[in-house]
Amino acid sequence: MEVQETRVQTDRVLTIPNILSMARLVGVPLFLWLILQKHDGWALLVLALSGVSDYLDGKLARRWNQISSLGRLLDPAADRLYILSTLFGLTWREILPLWLTAALIAREAMLLVMVWILRRHGYPPPQVNFLGKAATFNLMYAFPLLLLSDGHGWLPSLAAIFGWAFAGWGTTLYWWAGILYVVQVRRLVKADATAD
Repeated sequence: MEVQETRVQTDRVLTIPNILSMARLVGVPLFLWLILQKHDGWALLVLALSGVSDYLDGKLARRWNQISSLGRLLDPAADRLYILSTLFGLTWREILPLWLTAALIAREAMLLVMVWILRRHGYPPPQVNFLGKAATFNLMYAFPLLLLSDGHGWLPSLAAIFGWAFAGWGTTLYWWAGILYVVQVRRLVKADATAD
């Protein structure tokens, strides 16, 4: 009986963690519009609220036993959409160089190919690993700091130093995590080939 209740909870759509993730997704176009309109203070506020809700949705899902299939899709989707919208906005405003944006987008494209390969072999998308979370964490710090660096004075200068440090670490970890996913996919596909 207890196992069934747990299953019912994990299949629910309208849970507080899922609502928080949905709210984060709704915030993505608002966030992008604010960046493009150079309303940096409001954009930073939306990004900060997104970070808080990102922390809360995972914490609450685990604490209240409300981890769901939908939540496992929404949470990383919201992270990726925030990263992509920030990349677009900061590149459009020439705060980020095109090569860095291209490097991060290339990594996302590589992962999409890996997910496609996994699906062809009947596997679900890979679970987010610690490196992937650390990479996202670094990039989520880098982007607001780089947005703050768009100005003159000691605060933008300080924000630029820390922002570029986080961007460098985040990009490196992002690619490292991506390469580990490729290795994982290769092993699974190879194991399938030898089983046949």
